[in-house]
Amino acid sequence: MLKNICQQCHLLQSVRTVILRHCSTEVGSHKLATKKVKTRAAGNTNESFADHCKVRVRGGNGGDGSMVFLRQAFKEFGGPAGGDGGNGGHVIFRASNKISNLNLVRAVYQADEGGRGEGNCCHGKSAEHLYIEVPTGTIFKELETQKLAADLSSEGDMFLAARGGAGGRGNHFFLSNEMRVPRICEEGGRGEEEQYLVELRVMANAGLIGFPNAGKSTLLRALSRARPKVASYAFTTRKPHIGMVQYNDYAQVSVADIPGLVTDAHKNRGLGFSFLRHIQRCSCLLYVLDLSQEEPWQQLEDLKYELEQFEAGLSERPHAIIGNKIDLPKARKNLDLLREKVQLPVYPVSAKFLLNIEELKCHIRKIYDEHIDKS
Repeated sequence: MLKNICQQCHLLQSVRTVILRHCSTEVGSHKLATKKVKTRAAGNTNESFADHCKVRVRGGNGGDGSMVFLRQAFKEFGGPAGGDGGNGGHVIFRASNKISNLNLVRAVYQADEGGRGEGNCCHGKSAEHLYIEVPTGTIFKELETQKLAADLSSEGDMFLAARGGAGGRGNHFFLSNEMRVPRICEEGGRGEEEQYLVELRVMANAGLIGFPNAGKSTLLRALSRARPKVASYAFTTRKPHIGMVQYNDYAQVSVADIPGLVTDAHKNRGLGFSFLRHIQRCSCLLYVLDLSQEEPWQQLEDLKYELEQFEAGLSERPHAIIGNKIDLPKARKNLDLLREKVQLPVYPVSAKFLLNIEELKCHIRKIYDEHIDKS
């Protein structure tokens, strides 16, 4: 029986080796075979990506001091014995590489309050500070003035967003030669309350840019294990989705599915500003053109125009052109015309039928190595 088990293990190892050799692809000096990953989940794993949000934070109030006089046997003049209140907790944001987006950041955070002072000079307990983890590369802006408040660019960086109030002093604190019977105590300080606009400086290594129904969500499904919603109507994607393209050398390239742009998006038509801000947070751009439509090169010009009107130089970031839906009629003819109109190479793919997806993955890795990884 042990011999049979060993033979089966050896057979499985041989099959695995053959599969890896079949999937491998050499481009330049990089071995860009996509990594073998586990089977996708059968259930609905659709989860949107949050790259900006508003948050209101409030530090904890300090505990009140107490006014107590000692009453104890055989001590006729016990004197003041009121303890101080504890300090309120701070609200602190901390950068972590284990967090990838702002989905878990709540709209309101309230730190705990300090404990009240008690008799017999017992001080109240100071509250624990409230720590909130955010992705590395998160920036905080004051909501009203849009002034930069903090930039958490490295792992472990912290930002004190709201201070807790100091604890109030009890009447024992005010005991002096001039005041032997102090009948005063202090209230605890109020915690600070602030509002911030939280943004990710870099959302993804590459962003899929295109008009509605260009096939961006389907392409992201083909490139990664992400499961954005796919339907035959426009604007099925309302929030960006992130997928990780994995390679055999354990490198990972994040690709974002950006909601489709419309004409005059730079004038905030529809949700133009919101969608264009997503594009700002991508290191390189992948223009996805629908080859089944007439004059696909016009789509490219319109997309670049919208980006340039929103921010000068945005369309000139490292980019590539992807011609999607190559399996549809007239797509081959439009592909030849597109290559004549543009100067950059065009990568024809069919996201639905997984045509030329491996070649596209290799090119994405090439862009990553040349422009993103070095920076």
